Amino acid sequence: MATNAKRRARPAKAAKASTDLPKAATGVLGLDTVTSGGFPRGRPTLICGSAGSGKTLLGMQFLIHGAKNGEPGVAVTFEETEEDLVQNVASLGVDLPAMIRQKKIAIDHIHVDRSEILETGGYDLSGLFVRLEHAIDSIGAKRIVLDTLEVLFSGFTNAGVMRAELERLFRWLKDKGVTAVVTGERGDATLTRHGLEEYVSDCVIALDQRMNDQIATRRVRVVKYRGSSHGTNEYPFLIGDDGISVLPITGIGLDYPVSQARVLSGIPALDEMLGGKGYFRGSSVLVSGTAGTGKSSVAASFTKAAATRGERILYFALEEPAAQVLRNMRSIGCDLQPHVADGTVSIIAARPTIFGLEQHLVTMHMAIEKLRPRAVIVDPISSLIAGGNFHEVKSMLVRLFDYLKLKGITGLFTYLAGPQGLEETEVGVSSLIDTWIELRDLEHAGERNRAMYILKSRGMAHSNQVREFVISAKGLGLIDAYVGPNGVMIGSARLTQEADARQRGAARKEEWARRQRELARRRQLIEAQMEALRGELAAAEEESKSADSEHVLVDRIASERWEHMRQSKLGDRMGRRS
Repeated sequence: MATNAKRRARPAKAAKASTDLPKAATGVLGLDTVTSGGFPRGRPTLICGSAGSGKTLLGMQFLIHGAKNGEPGVAVTFEETEEDLVQNVASLGVDLPAMIRQKKIAIDHIHVDRSEILETGGYDLSGLFVRLEHAIDSIGAKRIVLDTLEVLFSGFTNAGVMRAELERLFRWLKDKGVTAVVTGERGDATLTRHGLEEYVSDCVIALDQRMNDQIATRRVRVVKYRGSSHGTNEYPFLIGDDGISVLPITGIGLDYPVSQARVLSGIPALDEMLGGKGYFRGSSVLVSGTAGTGKSSVAASFTKAAATRGERILYFALEEPAAQVLRNMRSIGCDLQPHVADGTVSIIAARPTIFGLEQHLVTMHMAIEKLRPRAVIVDPISSLIAGGNFHEVKSMLVRLFDYLKLKGITGLFTYLAGPQGLEETEVGVSSLIDTWIELRDLEHAGERNRAMYILKSRGMAHSNQVREFVISAKGLGLIDAYVGPNGVMIGSARLTQEADARQRGAARKEEWARRQRELARRRQLIEAQMEALRGELAAAEEESKSADSEHVLVDRIASERWEHMRQSKLGDRMGRRS
């Protein structure tokens, strides 16, 4: 029975393997992740979008990637000439003429008018198939791009005939075994102008460029993909020097690794407040405060410390140009210029209003992928509010935080807080922050002074003290909390209190010295008196000894006389007897 079960299971396993849809990688960063591997191999894919959305560029990137990886391709254009394509692709740093000479890519520009597709009794694309077959066979193409399909069917008025010819075209491409990309213009209420291409295509990619508060944003969506799972959301994409790049949000989750390693903040006193070891590597750090409290200075100190350790840092400056950041930080003894010169620190400065939030996210994503930093600074994230509403900014930042944690990159973000919201953010990301450092201006006795405290730091013991934060030409420092008669004191009040304390201490020290001198004088006086008494005692003892000696002598003489007398009397008695 078990053997039969195994035999029955084997065909099922083989059948499952045979249903895996072959994919042709697009070479577009992120799009292959969204499509789970690329476009369907040997099937047609429709790329639709409005003018300027990047349809032709995406098609050419698909062809170029295939040509570089052993899959020659044909570009059939109905609008742009070969010279136009060569110039456009040159902006990506691709030498298209060289690839044409090497027969990796072939370009066929077809000028279409009614006479070319008109036959007696209706329209027919047989002439087009001849040209396509010649172009494909000339280089052994595995990929083909048809740009733009509307031009080809501009003379069609019968929807039934048009659909039939579309199906015939796509079926012919399948029979040739090429992976086809067809571009089409977006219609008013449909994905394409005719509203038919999306139904006969196996994969449909929609490109969109929209305006929001005079800021352009590009997004891509996989509308359908027969026989394959795919991402269903809209994804931001950017057209840059390397072509199209897509940020696949579906690839970001909460399964990123967590590190126990620590990195120093660049401010020794702050490290002490964080248990003496600094931040967790790969964590998210928020430095918030009102204007002028030193947020950028804290970020620059961390950048300097990391660069000194030899770690690559990526600094996104959203309000100041790079030169101004370097100049300002030199004034506090934090010279980043040498690290910028050797490539350890890279500063990318851009206003949030230059383009949409999604493109900011893609730009950051591309820079991180290219530079592979160990830490990323965004200064400040509050300026992103100008580029979108609350939900858009929060969504962008959540994606950025998750992406950095997925890569194990330490992220430090500054935030300009309003006077009424010091312990909350307008972008709603406080719950996503691992370590939150708050900077404040405290007014006392007619002056303003800076203060720092740690609002929270997950996973570690940290100080709960409010410390005075000092910025000087020698760098950043924290002064131990000074508790005076009226509580914690900072600034001039602290200096005055310290001066008073020093003065009182000096007075106490002088009083102590005076008392020590008085004790020494009295000690000398008493010691002199004791010396005199000891002299008197010694004299008395000497006198006593002399008296004792006289008494001993008298006693000895008396004893000797008595003994002499006794001997004399004894002699007399002896003489009389004789």
